[in-house]
Amino acid sequence: MAEAEQKPTAPRKTAVAIRYDIDKDRAPLVIASGRGPVADEILRIADENKIPMYEDPELAKLLAKLELDAEIPAELYTLVAEVLFFVYKLDRMAEKRERMVAKLREEEKQGKRP
Repeated sequence: MAEAEQKPTAPRKTAVAIRYDIDKDRAPLVIASGRGPVADEILRIADENKIPMYEDPELAKLLAKLELDAEIPAELYTLVAEVLFFVYKLDRMAEKRERMVAKLREEEKQGKRP
């Protein structure tokens, strides 16, 4: 009898969406979570809406264990703070880029640039 060769299965992707509104929330909240096709849909929606994505599979697995609309526990604050800082930096870079584009367009209107 031949032994069936087992192919290793790829681990299913996990995606978690968090929200933190400093004016409303006491702590960041898990607003979406899923694996496999649900994770793909979360990522698709984030991409479509130009929502920054941060890849950390281990953190995603930890956050996926939380209930939806649950506050991130204090034990994970440091890790989530890294994500929020990453998003903050991306936002700042986008603002800077928008200011540069606006300045270049204004210079073109005034005939300063070809």
